[in-house]
Amino acid sequence: MRVKFHQSLDDLKEKLLVMAGMAEQAIQRSIEAYSTRDLAICELVFRAEPSINRLEREIDQMALDLLAMEQPMAIDLRFILSVIRINADLERVGDQAVNIAVRVREMGAFANIDLPVDIPKLASLSSAMVRKSLQAFIEGDAELANSVLRLDDQVDEMNDAAFYALSSLIKEKPELTPQSLNALIISRNLERVGDHATNIAEDVIFWVRGADVRHNSAIN
Repeated sequence: MRVKFHQSLDDLKEKLLVMAGMAEQAIQRSIEAYSTRDLAICELVFRAEPSINRLEREIDQMALDLLAMEQPMAIDLRFILSVIRINADLERVGDQAVNIAVRVREMGAFANIDLPVDIPKLASLSSAMVRKSLQAFIEGDAELANSVLRLDDQVDEMNDAAFYALSSLIKEKPELTPQSLNALIISRNLERVGDHATNIAEDVIFWVRGADVRHNSAIN
């Protein structure tokens, strides 16, 4: 019976990793769309969203069934609870990708100009946080998860810098307000991706160590 239960946990983990791959691809595509202003790539992001939402529901149902039928304890219980929370964060990463694609589509109505913000660099860092937090989940590595928490400050600083740079540009050149505002919102979307990666890392620590490190209480 326990063998079947642990096989079910492996199946749940495997399904969550499929979800992670879809969310990561959505973010990568949305940033590619921003860099190239390719609206066809935006459409790929929009089309993928229903599949991500459907998978989120399937994973939640699998997790709830295991809780109801197996009544797990200790680390197994923490694992399932962590999967439910990570699943929600991955779905929201997909939402951020959709939000970015919407902004890219709006920017397509205007001339493509150089803006004083490095969106690809911010995207690279926030995406790296997601990958690292998922690697920590795959390996059950609380130390690796803890290192993700320290990266969040860098993403926040880049987002703050983008805010000041683009706000100044709007004051100096009001005619560039539409492009600047859309870039500002994309920067904020990427900052939120970093927040979701932080949440995932915190859930890995909770699963492995049983420690609640939410609200800025990283493990030592």
